[in-house]
Amino acid sequence: MIVVGAGIAGVACAGELARAGVPVQVRERGRVAGGRMASRRFDGRPADLGAAYLTADDPDFVEVVRRWQAAGLVREWTDTFVAYGPDGRREVPGPVRWAAPRGLRSLVEELARELPVTVDRFVSGVAPGPLVDGRPAAAVALCTPGPQAALLLDPALAGATRAAGRQRWSPVLAAVLRFPGRRWADFRGAFVNDHPVLALVCDDGDRRGDAAPVLVAHTTPEFAAGHLTQPGAAGPAIEEAVRDLLGLPDPAELVHVHRWTYARPVEPDPDGGFFLDDDLVGLAGDAFGRPRVQSAWRSGRDLGRELARRLT
Repeated sequence: MIVVGAGIAGVACAGELARAGVPVQVRERGRVAGGRMASRRFDGRPADLGAAYLTADDPDFVEVVRRWQAAGLVREWTDTFVAYGPDGRREVPGPVRWAAPRGLRSLVEELARELPVTVDRFVSGVAPGPLVDGRPAAAVALCTPGPQAALLLDPALAGATRAAGRQRWSPVLAAVLRFPGRRWADFRGAFVNDHPVLALVCDDGDRRGDAAPVLVAHTTPEFAAGHLTQPGAAGPAIEEAVRDLLGLPDPAELVHVHRWTYARPVEPDPDGGFFLDDDLVGLAGDAFGRPRVQSAWRSGRDLGRELARRLT
């Protein structure tokens, strides 16, 4: 049994299979597990580059979050963001948002700790059988964005190909900005509405709990789409937009700009779940539900359970 993709959906899927006694291998084309729950260290300090936080209202996922909390991996961050728009700045209450002091990737790594995950392992094709790179597998779970899954699927796998092809995703650039000091008005995170560049800005020092003068800005899909070939070149425009939004006089050090070609499903399946065909080729991820960390986890878990039921 092969799981493609070591994001949270993939490791949740593989975890269910392993607990059911199904031999499973997870293959990840990147250098580390985590997927879009990505974090990276800069000068020894982690910054979240993908998902900005997680929320939990599914009872089973709440239990997972509580276990992470008991292990010191997550902490309650905030239940209030601010919103910037044409009418100015206002507070926006919401659910409790959880942050990870060591970066959200650490949570995926914890779930994958006892799983056979192989990184830097590129899968080139999935064919009827199912076959993965020409070798037979009991089943295949593609826990990646649909456009990436579609590139791997043999057209003869018509159901999976259609399911992957129906997914539409939007891009985002994420910029890490380090300032000389914390000069901005108090906020945890900010939704930015009707802006040509920015969609979200998070105080990463507050999110991390170390008070570092670091902000992480996420762009609009429209802005990102024009800079996918050279994301670094978009950095100065993002930095200028953040300083203008927050009224910051001092320039920031542009630490990193990360490109997410497939950042967010445009029209996620409102019914949630997963896809699985008679060839035992499945798809899971946050395109099957609201685009949240919880949705990706639940989709992977449910696909893993169904595969375990069919394989045992």
